[in-house]
Parts: sequence; structure tokens; C-alpha cells
Amino acid sequence: MKIALAIEYDGSAFRGWQAQACGQTVQNTLQQALAQVAQENITTTAAGRTDAGVHAALMPVHFNSNAKRQPSMWVRGCNAHLPATVKVLWAKPVQENFHARYSAQRRYYQYILLNRPTPPGLFANAIGYCHADLDVPAMRRAARSLRGEYDFSAFRAAACQAKTSVRQLHYLRIRQRGQWIVFDFCGNGFLHHMIRNIVGALLYVGRKRRSVPWLRELRLSGDRTLAPPTAAASGLYFNGASYEQQHQLPSCYRPAPLPLAGSRSVQQVS
Repeated sequence: MKIALAIEYDGSAFRGWQAQACGQTVQNTLQQALAQVAQENITTTAAGRTDAGVHAALMPVHFNSNAKRQPSMWVRGCNAHLPATVKVLWAKPVQENFHARYSAQRRYYQYILLNRPTPPGLFANAIGYCHADLDVPAMRRAARSLRGEYDFSAFRAAACQAKTSVRQLHYLRIRQRGQWIVFDFCGNGFLHHMIRNIVGALLYVGRKRRSVPWLRELRLSGDRTLAPPTAAASGLYFNGASYEQQHQLPSCYRPAPLPLAGSRSVQQVS
């Protein structure tokens, strides 16, 4: 039987999603909990692979099991064996052709930034931070040059193992409410560190260290060495993915549960 489930997690204490020998990853932790419920070894596949310190408001996952359990048993049983920072939101049997990663048509991320002179005391491991005044309108104008299907090599980590650096960015929206700034990303897929590198570049534009046209020039250069530093992992959230209706999944999108991120101005996605 193939089961799909959705989890949320605080990535602060984990070395990312992907299973490692050290065992200190979200995938390792989830598989151990599922194994307790199924009484057999479980291998999971997720819609995305988050880095160390990155969070998920909703990460779709699938796995196969010989165990016969009600969906509620997968949820409650698994949560009983998970730490407080990782929880299953829902579980559902799916057809064999469903794949959490390859069936995903779009993926959604948010980067949450606190913009004020003093660093955060609250949410310190849950947000990004910039002390300098930011020109948000300039950042929005610069972001327009990234929307579409392009080679994003200039925003790709050196360790990225993707076969191609071409990705389609459906939208990049920047919203502000007081000291909070949220970057909303939607694309068919993202390269290693791509979002955090884009945010780092936009912050240089916002701080007037680079011009609005410079971001397009950086994209066209394809040269990561010309780009500014990568934004902190603490501000990044995986918010879900969209799938064809034939899979009949519960909601696979959820905004990050922090100020502004969950406001009504966020476009509803199915």
C-alpha cells in the first residue's frame, strides 16, 4: 500500500531533510517513527529536499508499507514517536502512480525577513534578519527579471547536483507589513540554495548596494561568483506542492505560521 502524508517541521536542529548516516535529519527521524507504527522498515520520499536549518509548513511525503493501518493511526501513531519539532498533519492512501516528488507540478516557498535595526529575540531561529533599511519597491522591480523560464546558474550552489540549471519561476512576490517582509516563491522546481541566493541578491538591491538592472545582468551572467552571500537558512519555509486532482489529496499548501506570512493577501493555491 502506498501512503501519502504531510508533515510540518522546525528545521533548526536538523541537518536538512535528506537521510544521513548521522541520523540527525528530518527523513531519518520520520522513517524511524513510521517504522514503529508499521513494525517494518520504511523509506520515504518528499516533494522537496530542504537544507539544514530550513523549515516546512507542509511537506508532502509518500512511502510504501505492507502494514494495514487506518489513516488516523498513521497520524496519531507517528506523532507519538516524533519529537515536538516534527508532526504529521494528515495521511491518505494513494494510487501507485503517485509520487511526492515527480508528481508535483509546482512547489511553493516563503522567505520571512525581519527588517529593523536590532536583531530578533523572538523567532530567532525561524526568520531571516536585515538591520539596514530596505527599498522594497526597488526589490520588487528587480524581481520581475527573474519570473519565467531561465538558466539560474548564477543562483545555484556549487554542490548542486541537478542535471540542468533551467527552472521556471512562476511568480516571486514581495510583501511588507511594518518590519516584516515576506518573499513568496512558486516554481516548477528549485536548485540547491537557489531561493536563498535570490533573496541575498534582492537584499543587495534593497540596500542600494546594487541597481535594479543588475539582478537581470547577474542572471544572464550565469556566474555564481558574482552574486552576494546566501541568505540565512532560518528564514526559509517549504509551503507545499500542487498535484493533479486525480490524486484526491487534502490541501498540500500551507503558509508559514508567522506574522504576515499567513495574511489573506496570499493567493490561494490548489
